[in-house]
Amino acid sequence: MEQPDPNTVKATNPTVETIQQLGQTMTPQSESNIFCMTIIGQVEGHLVLPPQNKTTKYEHLIPQLVAAEQNAKIEGIMIVLNTVGGDVEAGLAIAEMISSLTKPTVTLVLGGGHSIGVPIAVAANKSFIAATATMTIHPIRLNGLVIGVPQTFEYLEKMQERVVGFVTSHSNVTDEKFKELMFKTGELTRDIGTTVIGVDAVKYGLIDEVGGIGQALRQLNTFIDQRKQSIQSTGGLPQ
Repeated sequence: MEQPDPNTVKATNPTVETIQQLGQTMTPQSESNIFCMTIIGQVEGHLVLPPQNKTTKYEHLIPQLVAAEQNAKIEGIMIVLNTVGGDVEAGLAIAEMISSLTKPTVTLVLGGGHSIGVPIAVAANKSFIAATATMTIHPIRLNGLVIGVPQTFEYLEKMQERVVGFVTSHSNVTDEKFKELMFKTGELTRDIGTTVIGVDAVKYGLIDEVGGIGQALRQLNTFIDQRKQSIQSTGGLPQ
């Protein structure tokens, strides 16, 4: 009797695959009306990062957000962040996608929501941050070869204004306060900027509330119920 190929068995065994992908033998199996998206490590943009870097590719996230928006079974979207930042344009693209969704959205910052993770964190209908989580706010930086001409600095300034404009329009932080945090000197060892912890992020108006997964899910379910009531009162047209 021919023995099965061990490589084939390994590839088709769901338990082995779950251990490889998630580090555990079982995952909760249930139909959920909430789509959970994680943004971890470094946001990868137009350049592929080294394989040892833990990355989130923006070309993977955008189709998922489009699918969640179109899926009638999905009633709310939660975005969990633990990111060091990354590509500015990719991060802004993700933030714009989140802010333009018609379904209720909530973001939760765990660990860190640094650099370009800040616009993503404030893009939802409501944002939460863990008490021990941090957010680093600093000016935009360019890596690699930089041409020292006025146009380069004008481009950087315009990109900086895009980030500041998005964050201030999607949170309660003022333009003056955000720029003050961004250009503060002496706090970061190798750069100008500020690191704010959970409570301070709320105090500055950057994040809405300190909380964890329980509070974030409760708020998202509240938004979902409110949207259902709005649809019913308007005869099936979401507001």
